[in-house]
Amino acid sequence: MKILLTGKNGQVGFELQRSLAPLGSVYAVDSGDCDLANADALRALIRDVRPQLIVNPAAYTAVDRAETEVAKAMAVNAVAPGIMGEEADRLGASVIHFSTDYVFDGRKPTPYTEQDPTGALGVYGQSKLDGEKALASATSRHLILRTCWVVGAHGHNFAKTMLRLAAERKQLNVVSDQLGAPTSAALLADLSAHLVRRLQTDSAESYPFGTYHLSASGETSWHAYACHVITRALQAGRPLQLTPDNIRAIATDDYPTAARRPQNSRLDTSQFQATFGLRLPPWQHGLDHILQQIL
Repeated sequence: MKILLTGKNGQVGFELQRSLAPLGSVYAVDSGDCDLANADALRALIRDVRPQLIVNPAAYTAVDRAETEVAKAMAVNAVAPGIMGEEADRLGASVIHFSTDYVFDGRKPTPYTEQDPTGALGVYGQSKLDGEKALASATSRHLILRTCWVVGAHGHNFAKTMLRLAAERKQLNVVSDQLGAPTSAALLADLSAHLVRRLQTDSAESYPFGTYHLSASGETSWHAYACHVITRALQAGRPLQLTPDNIRAIATDDYPTAARRPQNSRLDTSQFQATFGLRLPPWQHGLDHILQQIL
């Protein structure tokens, strides 16, 4: 199987290079190889590679900057997935596309299911939602995997930011009223490999294409997440200025940002687990493994 992988230097793309390697010939690109905002370049890339599968973890992820860089966010997150779907459909190929909890407004008191109404709060979330719709309209042979709070040993993320700040500061304020599940990039990559393996054995007619929620199990707040990271770092002997007792819990309203964040980022993954027979481990499992690598 020939696989075209975008975003090879991102958190998930970096891990996908490893997990997909045994399953076929992986042609991995990043923005330096092909700017996804350039529709003509993207079409030319796909027509040149002629993949049987496109895996797209690449995205414009600067949530706050997207409020002013609307055109760029929309080009990468909304238009490009539709182009991938069109070109894949022409080739008889399939697409695995990664999306986000930001397609929801976060007001639901319980975890979101795939059937819940969407309602993005900002440009980033709307661009990702538009990308989902464009892909689904272009081809039926798609998997849209919504996830949240991605963390990996490679790339930028909340855990690494907390470690950096903890080495510089003795006190820190972290939001405590937003809930989600830190989800390991390696977990997402490994589960994606399972989906690809099944794609290789099932017929296109029987394969359960569609939209699925995919995140680690359990839940936490950003504040508790930060405390967990700092506790593990101190246990590992990392010299830090900050201790968990000096991480102050604050409300979202006390930390204004250009883009509004969903307060509930929890995703119900029961449909994914039932359909593919795969178990999603607790968020602490993946995060601790990543912290071992970082520390």
